[in-house]
Amino acid sequence: MSSTTTKMKTPISLFFSLVSLLPFISFPASSQNLENFLQCLSLQFPNSSSITNVTYTQQNSSYESVLEAAIRNRRFNTPSTPKPVVIVTPLLESHIQATIHCSKEHGMNFRIRSGGHDYEGLSYVSSETPFVILDLVNFRSVEIDVGNGTAWVQSGATIGELYNTISKASSTLGYTAGVWSTVGVGGHFSGGGYGWLTRKYGLASDNVIDARLIDVNGRILDRKSMGEDLFWAIRGGGGASFGVILAWKINLVSVPETVTVFRVPRTLEQNATSLVHRWQYVADKMDENLTVRIFLRRVNSSQGGNGTTVEAAFTSLYIGGIDTLLPLMQQSFPELGLVRENCTEMSWIQSVLNFGGFSINQSVDVLLNRSSVVDNLYFKGKSDFVTEPISLSGIEMILTRFNEQPQLESSEVSFNPYGGRMSEISASETPFPYRNGTTYNLHYSVSWQEEGTSALDRHMNWIRDFYGFMAPYVTKNPRSAYLNYRDLDIGVNNGGGNSTSYEQASVWGLKYFGVNFERLARVKTAVDPGNFFRDEQSIPVL
Repeated sequence: MSSTTTKMKTPISLFFSLVSLLPFISFPASSQNLENFLQCLSLQFPNSSSITNVTYTQQNSSYESVLEAAIRNRRFNTPSTPKPVVIVTPLLESHIQATIHCSKEHGMNFRIRSGGHDYEGLSYVSSETPFVILDLVNFRSVEIDVGNGTAWVQSGATIGELYNTISKASSTLGYTAGVWSTVGVGGHFSGGGYGWLTRKYGLASDNVIDARLIDVNGRILDRKSMGEDLFWAIRGGGGASFGVILAWKINLVSVPETVTVFRVPRTLEQNATSLVHRWQYVADKMDENLTVRIFLRRVNSSQGGNGTTVEAAFTSLYIGGIDTLLPLMQQSFPELGLVRENCTEMSWIQSVLNFGGFSINQSVDVLLNRSSVVDNLYFKGKSDFVTEPISLSGIEMILTRFNEQPQLESSEVSFNPYGGRMSEISASETPFPYRNGTTYNLHYSVSWQEEGTSALDRHMNWIRDFYGFMAPYVTKNPRSAYLNYRDLDIGVNNGGGNSTSYEQASVWGLKYFGVNFERLARVKTAVDPGNFFRDEQSIPVL
């Protein structure tokens, strides 16, 4: 392994070496902390037992099932994984206010969970102990206003629940958010939210027009009362650094009755190298209604034997019909050789099902399922941004290196194009800075089912090594990353965040937020000067 890869491993290795030393059942002084915390909650509700119905300690028979219900990554569901001393699943806003108050009073680190898809498990794992999880699973209503083309969606809803509700209210409205239906709205919106409609309508966070938030003092704020600085910060800066976001008001987007989907796979033997190279020059300049992504996977070679090859699957959503799509592709990317037989017309909500791994003939109610098979895998992801096309020889080296990986259960690299609406929004409009000048985003992922240290090391070493190999081809000084593809390898705060300086946090913060990181720290200092809302990559106070 290269020295570069070793350096990248240091922060995350230190983090997990520390947390692995923490015992399963309890933490030092946690019994007293827990007793004081629970007594505090009861005092907040002297005439009601409702708070006891939504609190789960490790002695509660439902504790394990409540904890595991939204653990989406088995890397963080092991005997050595730190466990919360209490989980609160609030039914009322006053439950959240009480939980914040009592956590502050009794030294409980505080984690907020909506869908549980944080790549590093930070919504339900903490290196600071004892800690409490505030699980927003009961805050999941979606209210659609078809006439005004808006919706209020609570943070505990999944994007699948949002998509489902929109589709039942209107066949010509949609939303620009991610693919995976079990992702929680709270983290997805507050980190940006990239998806198939992004080139047309921007990120999920670009279409948020109001929000309701409980701050560190227990105040319930909307856009007007929180002010434009805080409203700016939570739309891409990670909401968990600033408060508990209860709900989001969003502008829904227009979709036609018919959209078109295609998937054209090409292997190395079918000229994949030159096609990937050419894609870089056209993907961000195509019509904004057309998004063509590439998914690299290793497959068995058609040439027989036990050899493998790389398949580049050119996968697309076009906001319109086949008859309009074909001439557009002929004009912008004729090298792919797209033909009518490659294409399928469907409704927008059927495209959601298609990209989410479902059959387009299934009921849209499948999107209401809050868990799926892939949510029970071991997983690691990383990201990059590219501003200059990689040379043909560089693409060849990348595909060759990808094909040389050790025997892994599932690995993938996706190329996600920008341009369109993304080029029209300034880098400082929201905390997400990668707009004009960014050609595409790279997402690296590896997942597996095999248990044990050997499997963990094999898969983690591969993705870190491949990430190190990619350094010459991507952004530099700093090497950029996307918050919603959280990666603790790029740096962590001291002690979970409580004693971290702005300078130290800049190691990872500038990679996610670029020129916007200092403003985020200033907002944090103004609204949470005591740094109550903190984690291993939370925004620091100045």
